[in-house]
Amino acid sequence: MQAQMRPRSDQPELRDFDLPGVAPSRQKRSRETTLALLRTGADMLKTRSLAELSIEALCTEVGATVGAFYSRFESKETYFNALMALATRDGEQRLDEISPPSQDTSLDRLCQIIVGGIIAWMRNHEGVLRAALQHDDTRPDQWTPFKALAKATTARATPLLLPAMGKGRKAAKTRAIAFGFQIVLGTLVNAILNDPGPLSLPSKEMETRLAGCLALLLQAEIDRAPPK
Repeated sequence: MQAQMRPRSDQPELRDFDLPGVAPSRQKRSRETTLALLRTGADMLKTRSLAELSIEALCTEVGATVGAFYSRFESKETYFNALMALATRDGEQRLDEISPPSQDTSLDRLCQIIVGGIIAWMRNHEGVLRAALQHDDTRPDQWTPFKALAKATTARATPLLLPAMGKGRKAAKTRAIAFGFQIVLGTLVNAILNDPGPLSLPSKEMETRLAGCLALLLQAEIDRAPPK
């Protein structure tokens, strides 16, 4: 089976509501309201900061009362923590769903699949990720789950990429993979936070070029002559 990431929805499901700080509800209609608040808030964060996200405006958009919001979330901070937990959970599930590659899967193709999956996840949760980054200076713990997820991504991708890099010099190749993902993730974080151009996160060219950069870096490590 060729390595792949199955397409996933960027929206939370009713089954995802076992979240810290979110008041549980047994009634389907109440849970649907919680779902709508989370979906709408994540969408609103794509065009505004967390500070600019008004609870009143959110509730108006959903058709819920402010009281209904606070009966589910103790505070705006708790609400944002729930959004981050959902984004992190989605990322973890995506990692789990990477299928092992076939022996003839090329290095270039593997890089395309893995980088494409990372970018798809970031696009789905762009607003939440940006909000977490913007608050990293005042609340360093906000970004911690995503840092852990970045490390997990590298750890998951390494055994997929190593076979395509050939035998020998495993430590050096593992190091190259880790650095390659530092470049990939750093570029994407900068695109989310600053969008300096010329390529933005939604651009298909971003996906193609980053995958190509990773493949070139790893190929350079393959071609490197072992020290004498």
